Amino acid sequence: MSGLDAMLALSAAHEEETGPLNHAKLTHMLGAAFHSATAAAGADGFLIAFDQSSDYDGVNFNWFLEHYAKFVYIDRVIVAPHARGQGLARTFYEGLFDRARAAGHSIVGCEINSDPPNPGSMAFHAALGFVEVGVAALENGKSVSYQVRTL
Repeated sequence: MSGLDAMLALSAAHEEETGPLNHAKLTHMLGAAFHSATAAAGADGFLIAFDQSSDYDGVNFNWFLEHYAKFVYIDRVIVAPHARGQGLARTFYEGLFDRARAAGHSIVGCEINSDPPNPGSMAFHAALGFVEVGVAALENGKSVSYQVRTL
């Protein structure tokens, strides 16, 4: 299985939390990303993040464009169940924070589902110092919490 196929399979298993993804969209996202990281060629986990100048048009990314002049936005971070509890997501985030600081960014943002709730993600982000800066009810029926961490 290729890295892209592994990432797509992992994403499909977590579509409720992250939304649908196909090969063309994933390829575009990786090409437009400010930063991305994978483990085990995407089978154990991956992270994709954009900054304000990225060629990306997601509804949550656009919320950050409307509210911040300069930022890094984490669009997706997924860790496979068998790879959880090993510090993989924290490693992804620390790499992103280092890259963001090096590029002169001081804000990293994300959105977390509040309906349907994602308490694991809420707790993880709170432990890393993320705080809520906004909320939204999306057209797909989900509600989200917009969160940022200042670097």
